[in-house]
Amino acid sequence: MTHTQDKKSMLSQGVFIFGYLAVLTVLEFFVAVTFEAIALLIVVALVKAALVVYYYMHIYKLNAEHEGDHNSYEYKSGTNRIGLWLFLISDSFVFGGLLVMRMNLLGLTRPNLNPTLGLAVTSILLISSFFMNRGETMMSNGDRKGFLNNTLITFLLGLGFLIGVVAVEWRLAAHEGLTPSSGAAGAAFYMMTGMHAFHVLTGLIFLAIVWFNGRRGLYDEKHYPVEAAAVYWHFVDVVWIFFYPALYLIGTVIL
Repeated sequence: MTHTQDKKSMLSQGVFIFGYLAVLTVLEFFVAVTFEAIALLIVVALVKAALVVYYYMHIYKLNAEHEGDHNSYEYKSGTNRIGLWLFLISDSFVFGGLLVMRMNLLGLTRPNLNPTLGLAVTSILLISSFFMNRGETMMSNGDRKGFLNNTLITFLLGLGFLIGVVAVEWRLAAHEGLTPSSGAAGAAFYMMTGMHAFHVLTGLIFLAIVWFNGRRGLYDEKHYPVEAAAVYWHFVDVVWIFFYPALYLIGTVIL
């Protein structure tokens, strides 16, 4: 697939990728509630993550050639892009460590959580990535209004995800006796969701900053900050793509 595309094809690509992600999410939920197939759940998560990283996070842009003056905007954007990815790679080790911790502590068991609620908050986060991709695409094509509208939708959906996990899921879990001090399952659940929630919160702050700056017209010509905010937001989505099955789908429930 070519990376040089017009606005219409870029938006269409975003729709197709979201469709694939939606189908795969429904598939993994069906697999989890119907029969145990951990290997298949892992494969589905890897495919979903690859789609987001390649198409929404534009990892291929790391290979873009930036010729000319080292003080040019294009050159600085390229180096900033590399710096952002180095940060995300280092941050991924934190989340990878949490996944290893979860497997070591719980093995093929999982906390007693509501899988339907897990699917709901996961769907909200995936939908938010779809709108973030649209907002970034529109800004890169000079559509400031489209960027502002889609980024605002992303922010509201992200806030809904945060509320769903911290205010709803944590409260329900505590009501069922799952607390940070209740054992390995509680420790793993609150550590994983708490660290992820912190990154969602910082992502919301990032989105708010670029939205307000976008209203002032700061990205009409130079829009890399919008790309950076989008890449970070999609990274938060990628992390949850793995956390969701690890917490809600894989293994037998600890009663």
